[in-house]
Order: sequence, then structure tokens, then C-alpha cells
Amino acid sequence: MRTLVLGLGNILLSDEGVGVRVVEALAADYRVPDEVEIVDGGTSGMDLMETVAGCDCLIVTDAVNADALPGTVLRFADDAVRAFFQTRLSPHQLGLSDLLAALTLTDEAPRRVILIGVVPADLSLGTELSETVAEARDAAAEMVARELDTLGHEIAPRTGRAAEAA
Repeated sequence: MRTLVLGLGNILLSDEGVGVRVVEALAADYRVPDEVEIVDGGTSGMDLMETVAGCDCLIVTDAVNADALPGTVLRFADDAVRAFFQTRLSPHQLGLSDLLAALTLTDEAPRRVILIGVVPADLSLGTELSETVAEARDAAAEMVARELDTLGHEIAPRTGRAAEAA
């Protein structure tokens, strides 16, 4: 099973870049098997079509606009992801929604879609995450690792926080 972990976000707008920072933390803290691809999708939309096409499971990490405290980590899967696309959930929603729709038309859409979102605290110009969201980044990376494990991928902590949690 081919699984893609896709981090979305603009790293120049503080917490807006949390999705990218989550996949960076995942790659640094965990060893993942070859069938799991970790991609920094930045602010790309349709440019990711070839990357996402044909994967069995797509796990997206992103900043999400939700009625929750900053730093809250939320998980949505399959129909719940599509339902949340009915409202403004993520700054990258339009690009991701269009991408998934186009892949559906070409019969290359992922069978499973999971969104791990973090509620941002600060969207001002800057390359550092707020303290609250930096802590949530690590929790979100751990949540992605658990998702991968649940999907049957062999995940192993490298060092640091991930190894201490194991």
C-alpha cells in the first residue's frame, strides 16, 4: 500500500506553515518504510496532481480554521474530510479540494484521505511557529506516526521526543 503524507502551508506566515513543519518533524523523528512518501507540499495545489495520483492513502497535515483553542490537533477522515470541505477549513482547501476532484475524474484518487489539522495562534509574517503551535506540531507528528502504524506501516522512532514516547 502506497501512502503519501503531505504537509501543506506557507512557512513565511508563522503558524500557517504548521503542516509543512509537521512533516519535517515526522521525517526527523521517525523512520518510515519506503512505501510511505513524505512530501512538503508548501502552497502548491494542482501542481501536486502527479505526486498524489494513485496513492492508496493520503494523509494531509495543515493549519485548520476550527472552533477550538489554538494548538488543538484535530483528525478528520474520509467523508468527514469531504464534509469539512463544505466550509472554510484550511487556507489550502480550494487547492486540495480541486486536486482531489481532478484525481476522482481521472480515477486516480486516494481510497483513504485523512486530515491532521492544527488550529493556528499566529498568522503574522514570520518563519517561526508560535510556542503553542510548536508544541502541537510534535503532537500532530506523533498522531501521523500512529496513523501510519494503524495502516500497517512499520514506524520506528529515531531520537528525541519520539523515542522517549515509545
